[in-house]
Amino acid sequence: MLTTPATRHLFFTGKGGVGKTTVASATAVHLAESGARTLIVSTDPASNLDDVFAMQVGTTPTPVPGVDALWIMNLDPEAAAASYREHMVGPYRGVLPDAAIRSMEEQLSGACTVEIAAFNEFTALLADAQLTASFDHVVFDTAPTGHTLRLLSLPSAWSGFLATSSTGASCLGPLAGLEQHRARYAATVAALADASSTTIVLVTRPESSALREAARAAGELAALGIANQRLVINGVLTGDTEGDGIALAFARRQREALNAMPEALRGLPVARIPLIVSDLTGLEALRGFVRAAAGGTERPVTPVHTSLPATAALSPADALLQAPRAAVLSGFGDLEALVAQIAADGHGVVMTMGKGGVGKTTLAAGIAMSLARAGHRVHLSTTDPAAHLAAAVGEHQFATLTVRRIDPAVETERYAREVLSAAAVAAQASGGWDANERALLEEDLRSPCTEEIAVFRAFARTVDDATDAFVVLDTAPTGHTLLLLDAAESYHREVARTAGAHVPEAVRALLPRLRDPRYTKMLLVTLAEATPVHEASRLQDDLRRAGIAPFGWVVNASLAASGTRHSCLAARAQLELPHLAKVRELHQRTWLIPWRDGVA
Repeated sequence: MLTTPATRHLFFTGKGGVGKTTVASATAVHLAESGARTLIVSTDPASNLDDVFAMQVGTTPTPVPGVDALWIMNLDPEAAAASYREHMVGPYRGVLPDAAIRSMEEQLSGACTVEIAAFNEFTALLADAQLTASFDHVVFDTAPTGHTLRLLSLPSAWSGFLATSSTGASCLGPLAGLEQHRARYAATVAALADASSTTIVLVTRPESSALREAARAAGELAALGIANQRLVINGVLTGDTEGDGIALAFARRQREALNAMPEALRGLPVARIPLIVSDLTGLEALRGFVRAAAGGTERPVTPVHTSLPATAALSPADALLQAPRAAVLSGFGDLEALVAQIAADGHGVVMTMGKGGVGKTTLAAGIAMSLARAGHRVHLSTTDPAAHLAAAVGEHQFATLTVRRIDPAVETERYAREVLSAAAVAAQASGGWDANERALLEEDLRSPCTEEIAVFRAFARTVDDATDAFVVLDTAPTGHTLLLLDAAESYHREVARTAGAHVPEAVRALLPRLRDPRYTKMLLVTLAEATPVHEASRLQDDLRRAGIAPFGWVVNASLAASGTRHSCLAARAQLELPHLAKVRELHQRTWLIPWRDGVA
């Protein structure tokens, strides 16, 4: 079993692309086929429960054909967030200036709002005793983060402070107007901490970035008293590496990541699931996944041959496999072609964007070193506290390359001091504020939203270097952050109201530059997998909403381009093809980097 013993509520959490939905779905199938009436619910906007179960999933419990005791449903946090935004903004349309309305909408457009909406959706489900009373287990695909739970636990989150205080870009806005749900939320937070009824399952991969993310989530939840946690490590390459160089390196990297597992995870009960060659669609695939997780025999893998010599005679079967692969791969450029296109303008900003674990840092370092090797002056910088640019650059020395680091903790502290100071001055002018109000603001200033704003301000202090050199930035601000800053300026101009900490002049100058494709090139970095591609697509929409056209997409660590002949990895490479084709549909400029040792 993936979770033994199973409590009534099981919450699965993990960074995008680790297999969270698959593990949750397989667990639900196992519980149901063990005789327990089970409901699986997704609150993840990137969830693919429909694909996993090969059926249309609605917003009410629907029986799964072929499993008597299993029901399934999707909750739509995106739709809930849109409805909530309109509920909050609608009364002000036609009353406030259009710029003020746009500012309000943008304050409620980010991931924080969707997360609160998702939390609201599943608390409503838990509060409906009739809806879930008939189920022995309720399995949730995606759990709330520790930050959301902390906000909902603070008493000041329910005070009038939210309706009257304006402190710039904030995660507090999404909480406004939810007073009617206060008791329900408090009961839900308490239920999550009840080890007799709830288990949090942290899903990860044997990769450093995924393990760090799992450790962060474990620590945040444990600090709130949610200690009934289990760890699932998905996708461990097992068995003979078949003498394949790629497979040998792949297995070694996984071992190194597991040996260096963060301390926060070492005491948790753990299940390791082998790397499985399957699109994991349908009940039989999920049953096979359960057998593999339990240490049983998984169905055999059909070898898929890749990268055959050009002179080799192809069998009809190989020809069928090779033709579509060649057609898909031929549409991509390589790293050398990407660097040549960047270098053509002689200077500018290059930003690598994407979710954690897709290889942004390594790509940024590779681009910077290639530009420096060609004689260009280059400043390489990162805002990722987990990134090790020096290690990525290695022993290479270039007279024209400088490596810097923007420290998110330092920048956030600096920004938080400014916001707290401005809020204190405003509060004194209106009669002061109490300790609860200050505690709430300090909590919000520890959020990812605040860090992103603070880091973006630090970008503004370095980007001027790109007027006569290249600035390569690992980890860039999202479109939502850009629009928050832009909206704050418009709001200030139109209604002459202080909207938090002053937006520096450097930031005002930077926004137009980021929207200038001749000056700034934003690269969306992904893996050839469903969730990373989906999330990068959402980032692209976000940027376009901010008036920024991404320069192109980079698919990193592709097994399809690696030349591996290992049976499992080669079959996994075949599964990449539809995702590679999707990337080509999403942008006209695409580049492909093979999986290789030392590159992640």
